[in-house]
Amino acid sequence: MNTAEPLTKTPMSTRFRGYLPVVVDVETGGFDCSRHALLEIACIPLDLDESGQLVLGETAAAHLVPAPGTEIDPKSLEVTGIQLDHPFRLAKPEKEALDHVFAPVRAAVKKHGCQRAILVGHNAHFDLGFLNAAVARVGHKRNPFHPFSVFDTVTLAGVAYGQTVLARAAVAAGLDWNADEAHSAVYDAEQTARLFCTIANAWPRRDPPSGT
Repeated sequence: MNTAEPLTKTPMSTRFRGYLPVVVDVETGGFDCSRHALLEIACIPLDLDESGQLVLGETAAAHLVPAPGTEIDPKSLEVTGIQLDHPFRLAKPEKEALDHVFAPVRAAVKKHGCQRAILVGHNAHFDLGFLNAAVARVGHKRNPFHPFSVFDTVTLAGVAYGQTVLARAAVAAGLDWNADEAHSAVYDAEQTARLFCTIANAWPRRDPPSGT
């Protein structure tokens, strides 16, 4: 007989059909996830406050050592400002970095009784592509994210504000934007999370039909 205690479920477990939205941003050595390096990653599990509004959870982030065999386009480093040899970069190998950001995501999924995490991003399939490529390279067995479904704030901001660029969408949503901090995984993830929460919290809610 199975004596395991049932998972505790919070209202988040039904908010997005059993998925926990986790905002992700990556900084990379180029645009091709099949050959360019993953250099930074930040993950922010979302939570619900006492009134049922979406809020940001704690940010988990890591700088990564470029994986063996991956490439780096110098033009990408010019955009991001990443200095690979900076003494305080404290970069981790891919497996260690993924373990670091996945652990709090899995904990948040368990806390809410959700099925798994779903990636929220600005141009989300770009971030998911690099995440999945890193998972495949290291053979990671505990990836908490849905393998192909995402929530994309490009689409949401386009519908809500007529803006698709993250900086312009953030300003349209009434958020501050600091161009000097942009293109770091932590800053972009936190701004994307605030944008997603602002749009989702303003969206008219309808309870799903019973049994769905």
